Amino acid sequence: MSLLFNQHTMRFLPFFLLVSWFLGAQSVPLPIIPLPQKVMLQSGNFQLNANTTMSFDLQQEQVAYAAEYLRKWIESYSGFSPALSRRGGNNNILLELSSDVKGQEAYRLKVSPSGISIQAWQPAGLFYGVQSLIQLFPVEKTSNPVIPVVEIVDEPSFAYRGLHLDVGRHYFPVEFVKSYIDMLARYKLNRFHWHLTEDQGWRIEIKKYPRLQEISAFRDETLIGHYNDQPQRYDGKRYGGYYTQAEVREIVAYARERFVTVIPEIEMPGHAQAAIAAYPELGCTDQKLKVATLWGVTDNVFCPNEATFTFLENVLKEVMELFPSTYIHIGGDECPKDQWKTNAVAQALIKKENLKDEHGLQSYFIRRIEKFLNQHGRQIIGWDEILEGGLAPNATVMSWRGEEGGIEAAKAGHPVIMTPTTYCYLDYYQSQHPDEPLAIGGNLPLEKVYGYHPIPEVLTAEQKKFILGVQGNQWTEYISTPAKAQYMTYPRMQAIAEIAWTPRELKNFNSFVQRLIPHMARWKSEGISFGNHLFDVKTSVMAGDGTGLKIKAENPAKRGEISYQLNGQTLPDRGNELSISKSGTYTAQTVYNGKPEGRAASVIIKTHLASGKKIKLSKQPSPSYPGSGDGSPINGVLGSSERYGDAEWLGFNGDDFEAVIDLGSVQTFKKMNFRFFNGPGQWIYVPKMVQVSWSNDGKTFSKPVSGNVVVPNGKIANTSLTLPKGKGRYLKVLVPNFGVIPAGQAGAGSKAWLFVDELVLE
Repeated sequence: MSLLFNQHTMRFLPFFLLVSWFLGAQSVPLPIIPLPQKVMLQSGNFQLNANTTMSFDLQQEQVAYAAEYLRKWIESYSGFSPALSRRGGNNNILLELSSDVKGQEAYRLKVSPSGISIQAWQPAGLFYGVQSLIQLFPVEKTSNPVIPVVEIVDEPSFAYRGLHLDVGRHYFPVEFVKSYIDMLARYKLNRFHWHLTEDQGWRIEIKKYPRLQEISAFRDETLIGHYNDQPQRYDGKRYGGYYTQAEVREIVAYARERFVTVIPEIEMPGHAQAAIAAYPELGCTDQKLKVATLWGVTDNVFCPNEATFTFLENVLKEVMELFPSTYIHIGGDECPKDQWKTNAVAQALIKKENLKDEHGLQSYFIRRIEKFLNQHGRQIIGWDEILEGGLAPNATVMSWRGEEGGIEAAKAGHPVIMTPTTYCYLDYYQSQHPDEPLAIGGNLPLEKVYGYHPIPEVLTAEQKKFILGVQGNQWTEYISTPAKAQYMTYPRMQAIAEIAWTPRELKNFNSFVQRLIPHMARWKSEGISFGNHLFDVKTSVMAGDGTGLKIKAENPAKRGEISYQLNGQTLPDRGNELSISKSGTYTAQTVYNGKPEGRAASVIIKTHLASGKKIKLSKQPSPSYPGSGDGSPINGVLGSSERYGDAEWLGFNGDDFEAVIDLGSVQTFKKMNFRFFNGPGQWIYVPKMVQVSWSNDGKTFSKPVSGNVVVPNGKIANTSLTLPKGKGRYLKVLVPNFGVIPAGQAGAGSKAWLFVDELVLE
């Protein structure tokens, strides 16, 4: 019997069948991540034992990498190491290159009752076949593991499949970096983007410039808590570290044996304060600097003088000796131009090169570095700000501020790697539960990551070819330990891996979740930290259509049923939806097989005159921050005072908030209370004013009542607006966006974000 499985067939298989597979059954989808293109499962199995042999071409170094990886893994798993055999035959694992398999990273894995074969055109394909084979082993270690009879034909959707790690904000030991690379390899990611330099620390040894190790690698202290906390506090402890060139070579070689290319990033022209602290002649002012201790963007950038270009070229020469990668990432993001505007050298260069402005100067800077690297056979990658002022001729763009930069670059014929914040920034919160560890902000649950597709539909078929792939980014301002880095990265990284490898039409989140469960069990046995939110209840309180308030609750695993409590008392209701008639604390809990599973979610609902009524927004919020729908501002629930990315906040990027609330009948009211999020470090600004008017017919409105908004010291701005002689059915609410972020602030020159929460009508 043979059955072809893909994502469409798997979604119909109940969870107990998946569990039965791990108990020995062979009639269910296999727990492989990323999902292969074709899986043909048959009856029977192959059992490894101490007599199992392995065959491969000993003369092929990279083939040996794949074979040795598998041999060592089997030894650690079963306690025996397969003997090497020059011939195949029964009870043998064969790895061979074959022209029958097309594609640089494609492979064919065959498991029969008598043996296993992995074929590929190139060694990388053999290695990925090895990873799929390893995932077929039972989670529980045994000396005689049983592997199902199966044939897998597979290759990736994208050539560039990346994961990033910022070591500038926090340094991570060599062994952790290796373990990070191990996880990339296990899930068929092939690019490790190593962010090595920052305002807060320079992490790579450069022999020509020893003060980079002596000064730039260490800061006086580190921020405690969040950037937006007031007052800001520090730990008073010197912090730092760097990787010696020997350690860098060790890591690069380690990655190469796992078919992972390490791409170094040396930031320029911004994020340069650590370097300038060691070599002041690189800066634009005579001010003596220290390595930055506060997160965010500093004004201190490289001065475009000959000393700077000599320094950077010498640094890059040593970097190129260490990293064989064709790509060198040169940053290019978040470069304030204030110092260039007043610096004589910068202004003279603008005039000499006939540049339009400081944005043109940044383009000149990037082009000059690109020319140098191109002369040495290398190519640059830069964050999407390198588009400003004109894109360097051969540059690849990493699109992080949404997809717009990537779309622009692809239309211009430049290669693009998609890594938008709202889908690929793994330093964002991954759960709305209050016990989540401190993160930079936002809300990026596993299902949202998984739902991303890197190719924008607005591109033509020809333009889509310039999308090389996708990358997940792990920034570490708020991640100081390996355990937290793992927790924040896994399993969202595995979702990135499936985005990058599996064809879009085969993807299905429910299937991914079921295949993920055994991987989590394996990570636990290996001592790997990870975020497990599969069974946590997620709630949203729905409003806005005039039918009242409703709680909607579910868990990502789609298992069990939801039970509810009101103020600690169990309600008879079960299911994914609960109608709300009064204020109180509502708690939802997953119940599976009669027992609670995962974390419960509680929500405090306080009804008011407008809660549950109709609302119509003139402009929709950003798709990244839609709250629980248009009715979020009148659902009786206050958004988190710490996280703007929860289910309540509506986020508007540069747009005003304007809405009309229909109370259903003429009502008398006295005031409206407003609530806004304040987070300049995340480009979020409170509005300067609010405005309300009212009407009986929805056409003719009263003269607006306005009020100013006071910027708070903390994260929440509360504003009350008295509504004299307030009486009507309709209320029109206007909250103008702050506008453009001012100079000297994070995101200067960009549109500010406006985050709006509950509009409480009394």
